[in-house]
Amino acid sequence: MISRRDLLAGGAALPVLAQKTAAPPRPNILLILADDLAAWMLGCYGNKEIRTPNLDLLARAGTRFANSFVCTPICSASRATLFTGRVPRQHGIHDFLTDKPIEKPPQGQAAPPPSFASEILLSDILAAQGYNCGYLGKWHMGSDQTPGHGFKFTYTTLGARRYQDPSMSLNGSPAQEKGYLADLLTKRASEFLDQQKSGQPFFLTLGYLHPHTPYDGHPAKYYEMYAKTNFETIGWEPSAPNALREKDYLKDIVGNIRKCAASVTALDDQIPPLLKKLEERGLRDNTLIVFTGDNGFLLGRHGLWSKGLASDPINMYEEVMAVPMIWNWPGKAPPQAVRPELVSFYDFLPTVCELTGAPLPAERNLCGQSYLPLATGRLMPKNRPWRNLVFGHFRNTEMVRDTRYKLVLRDGGQGPGDLYDLRNDPREKTNQYDNPEFVTVRGALGKALEDWRKKYA
Repeated sequence: MISRRDLLAGGAALPVLAQKTAAPPRPNILLILADDLAAWMLGCYGNKEIRTPNLDLLARAGTRFANSFVCTPICSASRATLFTGRVPRQHGIHDFLTDKPIEKPPQGQAAPPPSFASEILLSDILAAQGYNCGYLGKWHMGSDQTPGHGFKFTYTTLGARRYQDPSMSLNGSPAQEKGYLADLLTKRASEFLDQQKSGQPFFLTLGYLHPHTPYDGHPAKYYEMYAKTNFETIGWEPSAPNALREKDYLKDIVGNIRKCAASVTALDDQIPPLLKKLEERGLRDNTLIVFTGDNGFLLGRHGLWSKGLASDPINMYEEVMAVPMIWNWPGKAPPQAVRPELVSFYDFLPTVCELTGAPLPAERNLCGQSYLPLATGRLMPKNRPWRNLVFGHFRNTEMVRDTRYKLVLRDGGQGPGDLYDLRNDPREKTNQYDNPEFVTVRGALGKALEDWRKKYA
């Protein structure tokens, strides 16, 4: 485990006075992307039973966003939003198994979006700016074997997902590997970092499968850690009548939480070797590390197991929408900082573009906003104050959330709706949608969602 003293030391020395010097080198970016990892599953976000000491320390030594959300609570479409800044109806990925665009609409309606292959990803933008781009792990946005999009070094998972002896693609060539997937990915990340040259920045995405199912295949020591943990603080409930996807896991909730927790802690143990390699290569001080997850997960909360498709109808509970967002960058992202603002996956691309000085892609109709000032401890410019509204969209279900309330509409408002007072009901137990006392709130949020839908979705 990395030491608190060593990690905090790098982030504690913020510049006191600006000096006239040569332009600083452009920052390297290491994006660590977990799969099916909710914010609430980490110690730094309040979990008391799942052990994540290294990620917790990474957060304490940097800036943690307390309210970070995905736009879509499912893997593929969520990743597409992270890398394009666009929402599902724009980027062409609408399901968790396919990147095919929506079918041709009836005559008179708008044309469908183009194939995802034609999208402009963050890697395309950074590669054009001279960044050396690499992608390791789960891709799930088109061709897993050849991601393309400016990534020169790729090592991606193929076929059935498994943690032991995985089938991989190394720079487009199939490779049958031996060993534990997480260790293999970290090893390849080290190889990539060893190849970096002074003067050329890099953008490396490390897409771990953890803690996605299956829950077998992890080293025994991680299962042993939780053999006697009963997860009494998790707040799980017996299977709900509307449970759908992966509901079989609800037959042994505690047993399966133990297995998922083992996967989370196994992921946590990959952080120290990555930091060590950055230090060895002299890259640590100029490397921004961003840690997040592609969507949240329920693990028995609300009597459901999976994510957006865990229930019928689709849900947009906090557990599936809220994901970790940690920025660790010595001297730039303030240590022990917690940002309360609401940020979304569609804000990430504009933020990185501002960070690197890269132009935003033209004619993309992006709805996101750069939160770089927030991540680096500065005030937002007066001409672009932060909005504190986030939106969600998955198939027939839409969401808008502000700092207190959340509204969920289905079928354009014709299906069942949800309205929660998150300040007084953070676990979303009481639906106030039909409560006349909340009619003004519902109307205001509904108008905001309608405006967003017309402009972007």
